[in-house]
Amino acid sequence: QVQLVESGGGLVQAGGSLRLSCAASGRTLSGYSMGWFRQAPGKEREFAAAISRGGGMDEYGDSVKGRFTISRDNTKNTVYLQMNNLRPEDTAVYYCAASSLVFSHSTASYKYWGQGTQVTVSS
Repeated sequence: QVQLVESGGGLVQAGGSLRLSCAASGRTLSGYSMGWFRQAPGKEREFAAAISRGGGMDEYGDSVKGRFTISRDNTKNTVYLQMNNLRPEDTAVYYCAASSLVFSHSTASYKYWGQGTQVTVSS
């Protein structure tokens, strides 16, 4: 069992930056691919970014590519999402998730989920 806790969300103006963290307990994260997803009110959960177990590969959703960066520190059992040049349409609850499979854009591939952290971007 893996417990995931996100932090770092908040209110920011358009063009600003935030860094989300996802801290894990229960098991070491090095055995899992990790992903960040987001969900805005009334919309489906959307893939934002994913990173491989060792951190050597990453992928991004089209809407965040070039602005967001996913990283991980397996020694700290933590995954990060650096979000730059934020836009009002980035407003959502952001979730981190862990997968024992090869990293994926699909929510179905992820077994463990955090509770989410709210990001609000004002115009």
